[in-house]
Amino acid sequence: MLILFDIDATLLTTSRTGIAAMGEAGRERFGETFDEGRVEYAGRLDPLIIADLLRAHGREATDEAVLDFRQRYRAHLSRLVSKPGVARACPGVHDLLAALRRSATHTLGLLTGNFPETGSIKLRASGIDPDDFPVQAWGCDSPHSPPAREHLPPIAMRRYVERYGRGIKPSEVTIVGDTPHDIACARAHGCRSLGVATGQFSVDALAASGADRAVPDLTDTEEMVRWLMRQ
Repeated sequence: MLILFDIDATLLTTSRTGIAAMGEAGRERFGETFDEGRVEYAGRLDPLIIADLLRAHGREATDEAVLDFRQRYRAHLSRLVSKPGVARACPGVHDLLAALRRSATHTLGLLTGNFPETGSIKLRASGIDPDDFPVQAWGCDSPHSPPAREHLPPIAMRRYVERYGRGIKPSEVTIVGDTPHDIACARAHGCRSLGVATGQFSVDALAASGADRAVPDLTDTEEMVRWLMRQ
């Protein structure tokens, strides 16, 4: 079985430093009037966020412009999350990951809107090793334009097959996330979903979006392990 975790507000929080880094990148490139608050962030893919930010400021979202912004964002994020106490794991995450790593029947993975380099910066700053997740699907991995989170579960399952040489059914995959976007991408492919209300959406909102289960946080390690290991 494969358990795919979202990063922001599911595994960790950076106290909105990721958004602040987007703002710093924009002001560095376009001047002090750049406003990172003009777009939505929760549950969305970073390539889409950057493209929307560029368009919101009258700029064309060319591949070159997105790449330039991405590189500036990485530099600012690395600087900002290095400050003590900015990045930290969400409640229960370290204990749950440790318990799941001891399981011989489950593989841990990431399914996230982050770029690989910036997602890894956030994870390491929160005391989580990206290498503990052998299967990874990132926000820039969609082969389609425009990209969507719904494109990522098949990529994760394909990478599982490539790594382990055995097939996996959608019913053997669980996606863990804090937004209805996470739930929707699981439902689109017949995967299970666990909604975690450590972001801006409540337990009730996640349940209403179709989560197979919704919880306030991941602190009940034994119960979370039991549920995740149940097909």
